[in-house]
Amino acid sequence: MLWIDLIAWTATALLVAGLVLLRRHWARLPVLETDPPPQPAVSVCLCIPVRNEVLEVAAALDTWLAQDHPALRIVVVDDGSTDGSTAVLRAREQAHPDRLRVLRNDDLPPGWLGKNHALYLASQQPEARAADWLLFADADVQAAPDLLRRALAFTVAHPTHPADILALLPGVDTVGWAERAVLPLAASAFLALIPPHRVPLPRHPAFCGVGAFTLVRRQAYDAVGGHAAAPLEAIDDMMLARRMKAAGFVNRVARGGPDLHLRMYHGLHELVCAMRKNAAALPAWWLLPLALPPALLIGLAPIWLPFAGHPGLALLLWLLVPALAGDVQQRLTGRPMDLLWALWPLNALVFAAGTAWAFSDRLRGVNHWRGRDVKLR
Repeated sequence: MLWIDLIAWTATALLVAGLVLLRRHWARLPVLETDPPPQPAVSVCLCIPVRNEVLEVAAALDTWLAQDHPALRIVVVDDGSTDGSTAVLRAREQAHPDRLRVLRNDDLPPGWLGKNHALYLASQQPEARAADWLLFADADVQAAPDLLRRALAFTVAHPTHPADILALLPGVDTVGWAERAVLPLAASAFLALIPPHRVPLPRHPAFCGVGAFTLVRRQAYDAVGGHAAAPLEAIDDMMLARRMKAAGFVNRVARGGPDLHLRMYHGLHELVCAMRKNAAALPAWWLLPLALPPALLIGLAPIWLPFAGHPGLALLLWLLVPALAGDVQQRLTGRPMDLLWALWPLNALVFAAGTAWAFSDRLRGVNHWRGRDVKLR
Protein backbone atom coordinates (compact mmCIF):
# COMPACT_ATOMS: atom_id res chain seq x y z
CA MET A 1 0.00 0.00 0.00
CA LEU A 2 1.40 3.39 -1.00
CA TRP A 3 1.66 6.14 1.59
CA ILE A 4 -1.08 8.13 -0.16
CA ASP A 5 -3.41 5.13 0.17
CA LEU A 6 -2.61 4.91 3.86
CA ILE A 7 -3.43 8.60 4.32
CA ALA A 8 -6.66 8.20 2.35
CA TRP A 9 -7.89 5.28 4.41
CA THR A 10 -6.79 6.93 7.66
CA ALA A 11 -8.67 10.16 6.89
CA THR A 12 -11.75 8.16 5.93
CA ALA A 13 -11.55 6.03 9.07
CA LEU A 14 -11.24 9.09 11.31
CA LEU A 15 -14.27 10.78 9.76
CA VAL A 16 -16.36 7.61 10.00
CA ALA A 17 -15.24 7.13 13.61
CA GLY A 18 -16.35 10.69 14.35
CA LEU A 19 -19.78 9.93 12.89
CA VAL A 20 -20.04 6.75 14.96
CA LEU A 21 -19.25 8.73 18.10
CA LEU A 22 -21.78 11.40 17.14
CA ARG A 23 -24.57 8.88 16.70
CA ARG A 24 -23.61 7.05 19.88
CA HIS A 25 -23.58 10.26 21.92
CA TRP A 26 -26.84 11.47 20.38
CA ALA A 27 -28.54 8.23 21.37
CA ARG A 28 -27.37 8.76 24.97
CA LEU A 29 -28.23 12.47 25.21
CA PRO A 30 -30.94 12.89 27.86
CA VAL A 31 -34.17 14.69 27.00
CA LEU A 32 -36.03 17.03 29.33
CA GLU A 33 -39.36 15.69 30.49
CA THR A 34 -42.23 17.32 28.59
CA ASP A 35 -44.55 17.76 31.57
CA PRO A 36 -42.57 17.18 34.78
CA PRO A 37 -44.34 16.93 38.14
CA PRO A 38 -44.49 20.11 40.22
CA GLN A 39 -41.27 20.95 42.05
CA PRO A 40 -40.58 23.04 45.15
CA ALA A 41 -40.22 26.70 44.17
CA VAL A 42 -36.60 27.74 43.70
CA SER A 43 -35.32 31.17 42.71
CA VAL A 44 -33.27 31.66 39.56
CA CYS A 45 -31.27 34.64 38.33
CA LEU A 46 -30.56 34.69 34.62
CA CYS A 47 -27.30 36.48 33.83
CA ILE A 48 -26.89 37.75 30.25
CA PRO A 49 -23.85 39.60 28.87
CA VAL A 50 -24.59 41.93 25.95
CA ARG A 51 -22.09 43.61 23.67
CA ASN A 52 -23.42 44.85 20.33
CA GLU A 53 -26.23 42.29 19.96
CA VAL A 54 -28.96 44.55 18.56
CA LEU A 55 -29.93 42.06 15.86
CA GLU A 56 -30.85 39.28 18.30
CA VAL A 57 -31.22 40.57 21.84
CA ALA A 58 -34.82 41.83 21.64
CA ALA A 59 -36.27 38.49 20.49
CA ALA A 60 -34.08 36.61 22.94
CA LEU A 61 -35.08 38.72 25.94
CA ASP A 62 -38.75 38.45 25.07
CA THR A 63 -38.60 34.67 25.34
CA TRP A 64 -36.91 34.80 28.74
CA LEU A 65 -39.39 37.37 30.00
CA ALA A 66 -42.15 34.98 28.97
CA GLN A 67 -40.83 32.05 31.04
CA ASP A 68 -43.52 30.44 33.17
CA HIS A 69 -41.21 29.93 36.15
CA PRO A 70 -42.40 32.67 38.53
CA ALA A 71 -39.25 33.00 40.64
CA LEU A 72 -37.07 34.17 37.74
CA ARG A 73 -35.19 37.44 37.75
CA ILE A 74 -33.01 38.64 34.88
CA VAL A 75 -29.86 40.74 35.12
CA VAL A 76 -28.36 41.98 31.87
CA VAL A 77 -24.95 43.63 31.73
CA ASP A 78 -24.64 45.98 28.76
CA ASP A 79 -20.90 45.74 28.14
CA GLY A 80 -20.18 48.97 26.28
CA SER A 81 -22.59 48.39 23.39
CA THR A 82 -22.53 50.98 20.61
CA ASP A 83 -24.93 49.48 18.06
CA GLY A 84 -28.34 50.28 19.54
CA SER A 85 -28.49 47.39 21.99
CA THR A 86 -28.67 49.84 24.90
CA ALA A 87 -31.94 51.37 23.71
CA VAL A 88 -33.48 47.92 23.24
CA LEU A 89 -32.43 46.85 26.73
CA ARG A 90 -33.74 50.01 28.39
CA ALA A 91 -37.10 49.66 26.66
CA ARG A 92 -37.46 46.09 27.89
CA GLU A 93 -36.39 47.11 31.39
CA GLN A 94 -39.05 49.84 31.55
CA ALA A 95 -41.70 47.40 30.35
CA HIS A 96 -40.73 44.66 32.85
CA PRO A 97 -39.22 46.35 35.94
CA ASP A 98 -40.34 43.49 38.18
CA ARG A 99 -38.34 40.87 36.29
CA LEU A 100 -35.52 42.61 34.41
CA ARG A 101 -32.69 44.91 35.44
CA VAL A 102 -30.02 46.30 33.11
CA LEU A 103 -26.56 47.41 34.18
CA ARG A 104 -24.37 49.52 31.93
CA ASN A 105 -20.63 48.90 32.14
CA ASP A 106 -18.09 50.82 30.09
CA ASP A 107 -14.90 49.99 31.95
CA LEU A 108 -13.13 46.66 31.57
CA PRO A 109 -10.54 46.15 34.33
CA PRO A 110 -7.12 44.79 33.34
CA GLY A 111 -6.87 41.02 33.50
CA TRP A 112 -10.48 40.35 32.45
CA LEU A 113 -12.19 39.29 29.25
CA GLY A 114 -15.34 41.29 28.60
CA LYS A 115 -17.84 38.44 28.77
CA ASN A 116 -16.33 37.01 31.95
CA HIS A 117 -16.39 40.41 33.63
CA ALA A 118 -20.00 41.01 32.56
CA LEU A 119 -21.09 37.64 33.96
CA TYR A 120 -19.16 38.32 37.16
CA LEU A 121 -20.89 41.68 37.58
CA ALA A 122 -24.29 40.08 36.99
CA SER A 123 -23.57 37.31 39.50
CA GLN A 124 -22.77 39.87 42.21
CA GLN A 125 -26.07 41.73 42.00
CA PRO A 126 -28.64 41.36 44.81
CA GLU A 127 -31.00 39.31 42.62
CA ALA A 128 -28.21 36.88 41.84
CA ARG A 129 -26.91 36.79 45.41
CA ALA A 130 -30.33 35.81 46.70
CA ALA A 131 -30.99 33.16 44.04
CA ASP A 132 -30.79 29.42 44.53
CA TRP A 133 -29.60 29.01 40.95
CA LEU A 134 -27.72 31.09 38.39
CA LEU A 135 -28.46 30.68 34.70
CA PHE A 136 -25.85 31.89 32.22
CA ALA A 137 -27.07 32.43 28.66
CA ASP A 138 -25.75 34.39 25.69
CA ALA A 139 -27.65 37.41 24.40
CA ASP A 140 -28.91 35.68 21.24
CA VAL A 141 -30.56 32.65 22.86
CA GLN A 142 -34.31 32.04 22.62
CA ALA A 143 -36.24 29.57 24.80
CA ALA A 144 -39.69 28.04 24.90
CA PRO A 145 -41.82 29.41 27.79
CA ASP A 146 -41.59 26.21 29.84
CA LEU A 147 -37.91 25.44 29.22
CA LEU A 148 -36.51 26.73 32.52
CA ARG A 149 -39.16 24.91 34.55
CA ARG A 150 -38.39 21.66 32.75
CA ALA A 151 -34.64 22.15 33.18
CA LEU A 152 -35.03 22.70 36.92
CA ALA A 153 -37.05 19.50 37.14
CA PHE A 154 -34.27 17.66 35.30
CA THR A 155 -31.70 18.75 37.90
CA VAL A 156 -33.50 16.63 40.51
CA ALA A 157 -34.51 13.81 38.15
CA HIS A 158 -31.73 11.71 39.71
CA PRO A 159 -32.53 12.12 43.44
CA THR A 160 -29.34 10.44 44.68
CA HIS A 161 -27.11 12.61 42.47
CA PRO A 162 -28.92 15.87 41.64
CA ALA A 163 -27.15 18.13 39.20
CA ASP A 164 -25.12 21.11 40.38
CA ILE A 165 -24.42 22.35 36.85
CA LEU A 166 -26.63 21.55 33.87
CA ALA A 167 -25.82 22.38 30.24
CA LEU A 168 -28.42 22.21 27.47
CA LEU A 169 -27.44 21.77 23.83
CA PRO A 170 -29.34 24.24 21.63
CA GLY A 171 -30.51 24.15 18.06
CA VAL A 172 -28.64 26.50 15.73
CA ASP A 173 -30.59 28.93 13.54
CA THR A 174 -28.92 29.63 10.20
CA VAL A 175 -29.74 32.24 7.57
CA GLY A 176 -26.85 33.11 5.25
CA TRP A 177 -25.15 30.54 3.03
CA ALA A 178 -22.01 30.38 5.16
CA GLU A 179 -24.01 29.77 8.34
CA ARG A 180 -26.09 27.10 6.63
CA ALA A 181 -23.07 25.32 5.19
CA VAL A 182 -20.79 25.43 8.22
CA LEU A 183 -22.60 25.81 11.55
CA PRO A 184 -24.90 22.76 11.72
CA LEU A 185 -22.14 20.24 11.13
CA ALA A 186 -19.74 22.16 13.36
CA ALA A 187 -22.34 21.88 16.13
CA SER A 188 -22.49 18.14 15.50
CA ALA A 189 -18.73 17.95 15.93
CA PHE A 190 -19.11 19.35 19.45
CA LEU A 191 -21.48 16.55 20.40
CA ALA A 192 -19.12 13.98 18.89
CA LEU A 193 -16.46 15.15 21.36
CA ILE A 194 -18.70 15.13 24.46
CA PRO A 195 -20.05 11.78 25.72
CA PRO A 196 -23.17 12.96 27.57
CA HIS A 197 -23.62 9.69 29.48
CA ARG A 198 -20.09 10.07 30.87
CA VAL A 199 -20.33 13.72 31.93
CA PRO A 200 -22.07 12.95 35.28
CA LEU A 201 -19.53 10.27 36.25
CA PRO A 202 -17.19 11.73 38.90
CA ARG A 203 -14.11 9.84 37.74
CA HIS A 204 -14.57 10.39 34.01
CA PRO A 205 -12.78 13.42 32.51
CA ALA A 206 -15.74 14.47 30.34
CA PHE A 207 -17.43 17.77 31.27
CA CYS A 208 -19.80 20.16 29.55
CA GLY A 209 -20.86 23.78 29.78
CA VAL A 210 -22.71 25.59 26.98
CA GLY A 211 -22.89 29.33 26.39
CA ALA A 212 -26.52 29.06 25.35
CA PHE A 213 -27.67 27.55 28.65
CA THR A 214 -25.63 26.70 31.74
CA LEU A 215 -27.63 26.38 34.95
CA VAL A 216 -25.49 26.46 38.10
CA ARG A 217 -26.34 25.96 41.74
CA ARG A 218 -25.40 29.23 43.48
CA GLN A 219 -23.52 27.58 46.34
CA ALA A 220 -21.50 25.45 43.91
CA TYR A 221 -20.67 28.51 41.80
CA ASP A 222 -19.33 30.35 44.85
CA ALA A 223 -17.39 27.30 46.00
CA VAL A 224 -15.23 27.31 42.85
CA GLY A 225 -14.77 31.09 42.77
CA GLY A 226 -17.17 31.73 39.90
CA HIS A 227 -15.93 33.68 36.90
CA ALA A 228 -13.50 35.61 39.06
CA ALA A 229 -11.40 32.44 39.39
CA ALA A 230 -10.66 32.42 35.63
CA PRO A 231 -11.09 35.99 34.34
CA LEU A 232 -9.10 35.41 31.13
CA GLU A 233 -10.66 32.08 30.17
CA ALA A 234 -12.24 32.60 26.73
CA ILE A 235 -14.10 29.28 26.73
CA ASP A 236 -15.73 30.26 30.01
CA ASP A 237 -18.72 27.91 29.86
CA MET A 238 -16.70 24.73 29.38
CA MET A 239 -14.01 25.70 31.86
CA LEU A 240 -16.56 26.58 34.54
CA ALA A 241 -17.99 23.08 34.15
CA ARG A 242 -14.51 21.61 34.31
CA ARG A 243 -13.67 23.42 37.54
CA MET A 244 -16.97 22.50 39.14
CA LYS A 245 -16.66 18.84 38.26
CA ALA A 246 -13.07 18.76 39.52
CA ALA A 247 -14.35 20.18 42.81
CA GLY A 248 -16.75 17.27 43.17
CA PHE A 249 -19.99 18.81 41.90
CA VAL A 250 -22.32 16.90 39.58
CA ASN A 251 -22.28 17.99 35.94
CA ARG A 252 -25.04 16.91 33.55
CA VAL A 253 -25.90 17.70 29.94
CA ALA A 254 -29.21 17.30 28.10
CA ARG A 255 -30.93 18.21 24.85
CA GLY A 256 -32.28 21.75 24.64
CA GLY A 257 -33.19 22.19 20.97
CA PRO A 258 -35.50 22.88 19.32
CA ASP A 259 -37.05 24.49 22.43
CA LEU A 260 -33.71 26.25 22.98
CA HIS A 261 -32.15 27.84 19.91
CA LEU A 262 -30.03 30.75 18.72
CA ARG A 263 -28.49 32.38 15.70
CA MET A 264 -24.87 32.28 16.78
CA TYR A 265 -23.19 34.30 14.05
CA HIS A 266 -24.12 36.44 11.08
CA GLY A 267 -22.14 35.48 8.00
CA LEU A 268 -18.73 34.10 7.18
CA HIS A 269 -16.72 36.88 8.82
CA GLU A 270 -18.27 36.30 12.24
CA LEU A 271 -17.75 32.55 11.85
CA VAL A 272 -14.03 33.01 11.30
CA CYS A 273 -13.80 35.54 14.14
CA ALA A 274 -15.47 33.08 16.52
CA MET A 275 -12.97 30.38 15.63
CA ARG A 276 -10.24 32.98 16.11
CA LYS A 277 -11.43 33.72 19.65
CA ASN A 278 -11.92 30.12 20.73
CA ALA A 279 -8.79 28.63 19.18
CA ALA A 280 -6.70 31.31 20.86
CA ALA A 281 -7.98 30.04 24.22
CA LEU A 282 -6.63 26.52 23.82
CA PRO A 283 -4.03 25.62 26.49
CA ALA A 284 -1.43 24.35 23.99
CA TRP A 285 -1.97 27.20 21.55
CA TRP A 286 1.65 27.05 20.36
CA LEU A 287 0.80 23.72 18.71
CA LEU A 288 -1.89 25.28 16.52
CA PRO A 289 0.31 25.42 13.37
CA LEU A 290 0.93 21.68 13.73
CA ALA A 291 -2.82 21.01 13.92
CA LEU A 292 -3.60 22.75 10.64
CA PRO A 293 -2.19 20.23 8.10
CA PRO A 294 -3.93 17.15 9.56
CA ALA A 295 -7.17 19.10 10.08
CA LEU A 296 -7.18 20.23 6.46
CA LEU A 297 -6.21 16.78 5.25
CA ILE A 298 -9.14 15.17 7.05
CA GLY A 299 -11.70 17.91 6.57
CA LEU A 300 -11.02 18.30 2.85
CA ALA A 301 -10.78 14.55 2.19
CA PRO A 302 -13.74 14.41 -0.23
CA ILE A 303 -11.98 16.95 -2.45
CA TRP A 304 -8.54 15.34 -2.71
CA LEU A 305 -9.46 11.66 -2.42
CA PRO A 306 -10.49 11.34 -6.11
CA PHE A 307 -7.08 12.65 -7.17
CA ALA A 308 -5.49 10.03 -4.89
CA GLY A 309 -7.31 7.25 -6.69
CA HIS A 310 -10.20 6.85 -4.21
CA PRO A 311 -13.32 8.41 -5.75
CA GLY A 312 -15.52 5.86 -3.99
CA LEU A 313 -14.28 6.93 -0.57
CA ALA A 314 -14.79 10.58 -1.52
CA LEU A 315 -18.39 9.96 -2.54
CA LEU A 316 -19.04 7.90 0.57
CA LEU A 317 -17.82 10.67 2.87
CA TRP A 318 -19.51 13.46 0.93
CA LEU A 319 -22.87 11.75 1.36
CA LEU A 320 -22.42 10.10 4.76
CA VAL A 321 -21.36 13.16 6.77
CA PRO A 322 -24.38 15.39 5.95
CA ALA A 323 -26.76 12.44 6.15
CA LEU A 324 -25.78 11.28 9.64
CA ALA A 325 -24.74 14.60 11.17
CA GLY A 326 -27.65 16.31 9.42
CA ASP A 327 -30.13 13.93 11.01
CA VAL A 328 -28.95 15.10 14.43
CA GLN A 329 -29.33 18.71 13.38
CA GLN A 330 -32.84 18.13 12.08
CA ARG A 331 -33.82 16.77 15.47
CA LEU A 332 -32.13 19.61 17.36
CA THR A 333 -33.61 22.37 15.22
CA GLY A 334 -36.91 20.83 14.13
CA ARG A 335 -36.11 21.87 10.58
CA PRO A 336 -35.59 19.85 7.37
CA MET A 337 -32.26 18.98 5.82
CA ASP A 338 -30.50 21.78 3.94
CA LEU A 339 -28.87 21.04 0.58
CA LEU A 340 -26.02 23.39 1.53
CA TRP A 341 -24.89 20.81 4.07
CA ALA A 342 -23.21 19.18 1.08
CA LEU A 343 -20.61 21.96 1.38
CA TRP A 344 -19.50 20.60 4.76
CA PRO A 345 -15.76 20.55 3.83
CA LEU A 346 -15.91 24.35 4.20
CA ASN A 347 -15.69 23.68 7.95
CA ALA A 348 -12.04 22.82 7.48
CA LEU A 349 -11.32 26.11 5.72
CA VAL A 350 -13.07 28.15 8.41
CA PHE A 351 -11.14 26.25 11.07
CA ALA A 352 -7.86 26.89 9.26
CA ALA A 353 -8.50 30.61 8.80
CA GLY A 354 -9.61 31.13 12.39
CA THR A 355 -6.78 29.03 13.80
CA ALA A 356 -4.12 30.90 11.86
CA TRP A 357 -5.62 34.21 13.02
CA ALA A 358 -5.77 32.93 16.61
CA PHE A 359 -2.10 31.96 16.50
CA SER A 360 -1.24 35.46 15.36
CA ASP A 361 -3.26 36.90 18.26
CA ARG A 362 -1.48 34.71 20.79
CA LEU A 363 1.91 35.77 19.45
CA ARG A 364 0.79 39.33 20.12
CA GLY A 365 -0.51 38.25 23.53
CA VAL A 366 -4.13 39.28 22.98
CA ASN A 367 -7.63 37.83 22.74
CA HIS A 368 -9.88 39.61 20.26
CA TRP A 369 -13.69 39.63 20.23
CA ARG A 370 -16.28 42.15 19.06
CA GLY A 371 -13.80 44.93 18.41
CA ARG A 372 -11.94 44.57 21.70
CA ASP A 373 -8.34 43.41 22.21
CA VAL A 374 -7.59 42.12 25.71
CA LYS A 375 -4.01 41.57 26.84
CA LEU A 376 -3.40 38.00 28.02
CA ARG A 377 -0.06 38.68 29.66
